[in-house]
Amino acid sequence: MAFFLGIDAGGTKADYALADEQGVIARVRSDSIKRMRVDAQAAAHHLETALKELTAKTGIAMSGIAQTCVGTAGETVPLVTDWLRAEIPARVGGGLLILGDVEIALDAAFRGEPGVLVLAGTGSNVAARTVEGRVITAGGWGPVLADQGSGHRIGLQALRALCLARDEEKTTLLLPAVLEFWQLSSFDELVAHANAIPGPDFSQLTRTVVDCAERGDDVAQAVLVEQGRELAHLACVLMRRMGQAGTFAPRLAFAGSIMEKVARVRAALIARVREEYPETQAMDGVVDPVDGALWRARGAAGIV
Repeated sequence: MAFFLGIDAGGTKADYALADEQGVIARVRSDSIKRMRVDAQAAAHHLETALKELTAKTGIAMSGIAQTCVGTAGETVPLVTDWLRAEIPARVGGGLLILGDVEIALDAAFRGEPGVLVLAGTGSNVAARTVEGRVITAGGWGPVLADQGSGHRIGLQALRALCLARDEEKTTLLLPAVLEFWQLSSFDELVAHANAIPGPDFSQLTRTVVDCAERGDDVAQAVLVEQGRELAHLACVLMRRMGQAGTFAPRLAFAGSIMEKVARVRAALIARVREEYPETQAMDGVVDPVDGALWRARGAAGIV
């Protein structure tokens, strides 16, 4: 019996799954092992702790792993990949495959086949794989330049919307809700806090925006719908590019906390895509990128 290790190494956390040829045996989570986010000592500690937890749960020694696949952002950055190539083989047996986090998420959704994946959490990105296996992307340029539909953009646009509502003398639940969340006492304090350098984490306002929308606030609802439609635009950009290349396949999958938990964003996204591509098939739920890493690990070992 062969054993496989899949790792989704994100910026704030890392997810690990230990599997055999048929299915997953155990999963654990650690703090980030991404060297662009944490120092070498902390990354090594997080990795070591997670691997020991997997062994404790399963009784399977890491030396018995046949193949590991790691998906990470920054897969072309030597600081990231050199550390992974040094530290994982020092603790885990078998081969090591390092891919981008977008690629393993696509694999989790489509198992190497064509399709479009929308990833939206704190940040966002939209990616597709063509029939030829080429990965193309839209968005993903960070919080200043892109991140449509992300937690960051939802929080920021909600603040802009509540400021406009104030100018228009329009009432919105967002103002008192944000003041309460940030523990501020006035609109002027909110303006100063939002414009501070360094600024606050706007993504933390997402739950507040969703709560206001669920309570019937028109301003909050419009923010969520707008962000869903902005993500849809990126998905349609990739679908057009796939169609022009003769590889169009209207399948849509999702990943990330916004896609999982914020129904208005997801619904607006799907509705907008279907305005242009009515035949689009939208998968239920969200994909788990670590499943794509395991699929790749098995494939690297010759197991389909």
